[in-house]
This record gives sequence, structure tokens and C-alpha cells, in this order.
Amino acid sequence: MDKHTLSSRLSRIEEEIPKLTNTLYAMRITDTKSYGKNYEELSIDAAIRAERIACSLRNVIYAANLVPKPVLMQKAAKEHGIALAFSDCSVTITLPGLMPKRNKRTNTTFLTDPLYSFMDSYTKEHVLPHFTDCVVCFTHRFDESLSARRVRDYDNLECKQILDTVAGFLMTDDSGIFCDAYHTTEFGDRDCTILTIMEKNSFPTWLKEQADREKNISDF
Repeated sequence: MDKHTLSSRLSRIEEEIPKLTNTLYAMRITDTKSYGKNYEELSIDAAIRAERIACSLRNVIYAANLVPKPVLMQKAAKEHGIALAFSDCSVTITLPGLMPKRNKRTNTTFLTDPLYSFMDSYTKEHVLPHFTDCVVCFTHRFDESLSARRVRDYDNLECKQILDTVAGFLMTDDSGIFCDAYHTTEFGDRDCTILTIMEKNSFPTWLKEQADREKNISDF
């Protein structure tokens, strides 16, 4: 990348930072009880803008050939706290809390790129189950120290992009022919999303274990 192009891209990123700072300041002075909707809109704007800045910086690194993409994405996956555990009949992937669906065209690679890199690396070192007829369960965990008003409708979260990324490694297909989907919500010590893919005959046992959790507030 030539110096002029690099400078231009960095300038565009720099222009975004004051906007993010202003949004964070607005969040700080907004009364969340009286203006909860305004606070929600501000927080989403801040999160999406931060994602845009991060993705733009990644692209600068790629274009300048500073660090190979897989190396950077492995570091990003670690920062995201992406983790995986598996048995013969299920795979569980822990992810950050998912963002609401975007109202406009927005880069969604902030999480999917690190997730893809993580899955690609993990499957090269471990033999994971491959599911043809399965149940896909999204457990949306919210920080119990924060307001329950943060809990969102299941159809308002960006689950499709996550499932599309994971399905290529673990599933024949993510269409309704090959899998059923289930969503549940619970409170815990931090925000995160837990994606569990399992054989259909394992689902009743998993569902009972979920129902036994004291802080589970699922709506089947």
C-alpha cells in the first residue's frame, strides 16, 4: 500500500473516533430510567461504530501486508473470548453477546471473521462431530447486574450470520430440513452467547437441564 492510500484510510478512521467519543459522552449523561430507548439507540450506535473502526483497522493491516489475516483473526478470537467444547453428540461454542440486527447495510465481519478463523484452526487439530439431523440451541446470557430491559426478542439478534459461519464446519446444512432451532435466555455473571449443536435425541436431556437452572427465563 502506498503512503498516500495508507494516510487516506487512517484519516477516515480518525474521523470516526470523535464521533464514537461523542456518542459515549451522550450515553454517560442520558438518564437510562427516563430515556431508556434513547440510551439503547446510543449504545447500539456506539457498538456498531466501534465495530466499523476495528474492521477498518484490520483492512489497513491486511492491505499493508503487516500481519497475515489468520494470525490477526486468531488474536481477535482470543480477545472475543471464543471457546469450544465437544463430546460425541454435541458441540458448544461460547461467543460474545450478539448485536441486534442492523437497520442498514453494516459490516458484520467483526465477529464472524474471528469465529471463522477460530473454527478453521480448531477443526484442523480436533476431529469434531458432523451433524446431519440436529438441534441448534442459542443460549443468550445477560449480565445479571444490569437491567433486564436489555433482553431482546430472539428474532432481533444476528444469529443467522453466526450459524452460517459454524454450519460450514459442523453441519450438512442449516436449513430446516436438517436442523431445528431453539432459543433460551438466562442471567449470569457476564453477557455472552452459547451456541450448542447436538443430536436430536440429546435435546430432551439438554432441555431438562436448562429448565432446572434457577436463573433460566426461557420461553419455548
